[in-house]
Amino acid sequence: MTTIEKAIATYGVDMQLTVAVEEFSELIKEICKSMRGNDNRENITEEMADCYIMLKQLEIIFDIDTGDIRHIINNKIDRLEKRLEKEGAKG
Repeated sequence: MTTIEKAIATYGVDMQLTVAVEEFSELIKEICKSMRGNDNRENITEEMADCYIMLKQLEIIFDIDTGDIRHIINNKIDRLEKRLEKEGAKG
């Protein structure tokens, strides 16, 4: 059992879902501070790390295959690339 799996088993799914929401909101807060001109790159990096950990827990909690996520990410990046190409044609 991995450390991440142990955390879910120890604290429970409901608690880890709550923690995920909290971690994502902390990242949002740091992004907002940056947009207001704060030099908080280190804080953003730390909150991103927390979010990566929570995303991994969500994969486990919801039994989502990492390969499926990669596939969807690739599709979304391809779609973005096509939109950007269209925008380039306009500019």
